[in-house]
Amino acid sequence: MSEHTGAGKLQDRTKAVLGPIARKLWTINVEGFDRIPKDGPAILCPNHISFLDSAFLMLSVPRRISFVGKAEYMDSWKTKFIFPALGMIPIDRRGGDKSQAALNTAEGVLRRGELFGIFPEGTRSRDGYLYKGRTGAARLALKVGCPIIPVGVIGTDQIQPPDAKFPKLRKEATLKIGRPIRVDRYRSRVDDHMVLRQITDELMFEIREMTGQEYHNVYAGKQADTEPAKTAAIGKVDDPIAGHDRQLTPV
Repeated sequence: MSEHTGAGKLQDRTKAVLGPIARKLWTINVEGFDRIPKDGPAILCPNHISFLDSAFLMLSVPRRISFVGKAEYMDSWKTKFIFPALGMIPIDRRGGDKSQAALNTAEGVLRRGELFGIFPEGTRSRDGYLYKGRTGAARLALKVGCPIIPVGVIGTDQIQPPDAKFPKLRKEATLKIGRPIRVDRYRSRVDDHMVLRQITDELMFEIREMTGQEYHNVYAGKQADTEPAKTAAIGKVDDPIAGHDRQLTPV
């Protein structure tokens, strides 16, 4: 990919045209958007309950934001050109080197002082629960030295549920920006899995506080479907988030 991969002028034009239209078709409430830095790099991490999550966030955030999206979008003529032009960075969700390539591109976006968005759950929650976060955002934040900003998305699953082809009109969604989490003190421990997990659990705690979702301590997708015995709701003794020591410092 080009080193300049990410959001550009087309996103600005799209926001200018589609933003007002979206706000007429739906009620989009925003809270805490003053917590997004006016310049410099930051990673926005929303929960993921609908196809519309990244679109609504892109149309609402005052700055350009590049988002990861599943690589399968590159297989369709409908999306393979327009999505990257709008700032989507394709990610192969099979993991390993294929996923790392997308994160390397995201690192370049952040080092240019721009915003980057990634869903820590990795995929959409099909049942409304909040699932265990993956550590990619924490690793990026440590490498670049930028804050992680939790984002709570509410109501988009009522506008367009995971299996719906088209959104329903005249419904309401809310986007909440949480307290940015600084990771500066851990910069020397970028490969320490315990630190990455601690940062990620703090992130998921903040998201849960904003959305009120029930937390399940497994990854979203097949594992969540096949290992129900390992799920744990927020507040139970074996919940790693409820028992988190919260040593990180939100600002």
